[in-house]
Amino acid sequence: MAPTEQLEIETKYDVGTNVILPALHELPGVASVAQPVELDLEAVYYDTAELDLAANKVTLRRRTGGEDDGWHVKFPGSSGGRLEVRHPLGRSVRSVPIAVVRTVRVHVRDRPLTPVVTLQTRRIVHRLLDADGGVLAELADDHVTATVEGGEPESWREWEVELVDGDRLLLEDAGELLTAAGARPASGPSKLARALGDRVPAYGEWTLPKKPRTSDLFRAYAGAQVQAIRERDPEVRRDVPDSIHKFRVATRRLRSALATYRPVIDRTAGDELRAELKWLAGELGAARDAEVQREHFAAEVAEQPVELVMGRVAGRIDDHLRRVYKDGRAGALAALESPRYFRLLDALDDLIAKPPVTGDDRKASKQIGELLDHDYRRMRKAVRRSQQAETVAEQDHQLHEVRKSSKRLRYAAESAVPVLPDAADLAARAEEVQEILGEHQDSVVSRELLHHLALEVYAEGGNPFTYGRLHAAEESRGNTSRDAFYKLWPTLKFH
Repeated sequence: MAPTEQLEIETKYDVGTNVILPALHELPGVASVAQPVELDLEAVYYDTAELDLAANKVTLRRRTGGEDDGWHVKFPGSSGGRLEVRHPLGRSVRSVPIAVVRTVRVHVRDRPLTPVVTLQTRRIVHRLLDADGGVLAELADDHVTATVEGGEPESWREWEVELVDGDRLLLEDAGELLTAAGARPASGPSKLARALGDRVPAYGEWTLPKKPRTSDLFRAYAGAQVQAIRERDPEVRRDVPDSIHKFRVATRRLRSALATYRPVIDRTAGDELRAELKWLAGELGAARDAEVQREHFAAEVAEQPVELVMGRVAGRIDDHLRRVYKDGRAGALAALESPRYFRLLDALDDLIAKPPVTGDDRKASKQIGELLDHDYRRMRKAVRRSQQAETVAEQDHQLHEVRKSSKRLRYAAESAVPVLPDAADLAARAEEVQEILGEHQDSVVSRELLHHLALEVYAEGGNPFTYGRLHAAEESRGNTSRDAFYKLWPTLKFH
């Protein structure tokens, strides 16, 4: 069976053993409460010796005895919820199945997972129903006994209200009712957190100082990108739409920051990380590029007059790009399982925990303008080289370099906003260049693909006419984008 996912929205309450559950049917919108169901649950939680999962607010458990037996992984979600990914129970009892391990690789890497806590829970489930018998929410009355590996058992009681088809207003109303009955908000975010207590590593939350130095701006911006990598890694593995793109953007932003902030971040260490991030982005690139091209060509072929589509054009293009995507995704997943990737993650942790700052670190408000000016001048030189190119192919290459320079300027400006609010306008102008030249570069890549497929069709005795039409359309797209950029460039003010 394939894994399943659900967003878990719930609230938890500590409650004394003698407190009586209030009348739940009196809650607004609740028509009745189903007969309670009693369950005896066992959950074995796994983590590394350093409790890396717990430190990142991720849980991994093997649950038996209930209606949702299996391996459960929970990630922090948006809007206060938690994303739960469930894998079939399988035969493995003592070790975590590899498919489950991969979902938490970004945190555990190649470190072993072992049992850290066992929870025995006697649960009484009360389902809150609407007038049609639909389940709005479930209240679990849990009597818990937790045993940390090598420790003594600890017992407590808690109430847990989880939404099913109800809304958050029901959670608020239930909270008022339960606290009036004697409950209080839970002392921890989960049973596991309560059981582990102060054993979980306390990673201090670093915040940007009110008067930051330039290295502080780097740390804040780079830290956000490392966090994005941690969040996107599990999504790429689960094939969440657009996850590869977002993952690659985080790696590009981080590479760019390491380049922009060279005056304050050790160049040797930074360039080594940039090389590894470039490798990682390259491993992710084939699948992402194929994903974009599939969407583009599906629309392009559909717009062609029917009488001018010679042969199975859309299908052939899509078949090719599907194979490229499949192979590219396999390569990306292999990279995410490699020791090279794990060591890169280790290095990124170290980078954010203690950036390798050089001696030229000054007040950000005094220094960041110099860094932005350097990146702007770099982009301006790339524009001049494109204008001086002697061939179309050379100009295409130089315009791609302009685009890369505009990205770097954009990301640098974004990182500067905390001390230079006007840098947001600079970032927006650089993004405008990036988008226009992105169209140009996409047309260059698309033309290469169409030329390749046209030759294949011709060699097989087919009619490549439609591929020629599409190639001409892509050439026109590229020319339009190039002309738009050169028209826009003199009007852009970066100071």
